Amino acid sequence: MNDDGKPLFRQIAEIIENSIVDGSLEEEAQVPSTNELAAFHRINPATAAKGLNALVAEGILYKKRGIGMFVTTGARDKLVARRRDRFARQYVVPLVVEAEKLGIDIDELKSMLDTRERR
Repeated sequence: MNDDGKPLFRQIAEIIENSIVDGSLEEEAQVPSTNELAAFHRINPATAAKGLNALVAEGILYKKRGIGMFVTTGARDKLVARRRDRFARQYVVPLVVEAEKLGIDIDELKSMLDTRERR
């Protein structure tokens, strides 16, 4: 597991989210079980279950009693929309604010981004 200060259950949830966003876990696909996640990441099964249950609470996964957990239809779109919003708040808004402080208008900022893109 990654030691970035996030709780282990949140890291498990993010691993599953990343797999959904990158397409390796498709909608309606079964996700690894609590025990599989616990064994693979060498964590307590209760911690793995907490990560999966957090995704159930967010509507990303759903449970089929006695069978396992599955990716909800529309989960990828929901995750991508949430990440795009977070990206805008964390990176784009501060970028535009700093550009304004430096007297860089939007057209110049776009030009800077276009130039950077070609490197």
